[in-house]
Amino acid sequence: MKITYSLNLQGEACPYPAIATLDALTQLKSKEILEVLCDCPQSINSIPEDAKNRGFKILQIDQDGPILRFLIQKH
Repeated sequence: MKITYSLNLQGEACPYPAIATLDALTQLKSKEILEVLCDCPQSINSIPEDAKNRGFKILQIDQDGPILRFLIQKH
């Protein structure tokens, strides 16, 4: 799996990580993958839900301590 773009939002307070992720997703072309790193606890729910509601595919969600990592693909 080839990550096309990476967005590091560690240290940013909610709701900024979700907003920034949605902005970045609009730039993706078909089949491109965005990696998002953040440490905002609410993002575990908001980022996947927002992405799915807008037609993106959640490929992977990982958590390492407080750090969340999302891989999101445009169809």
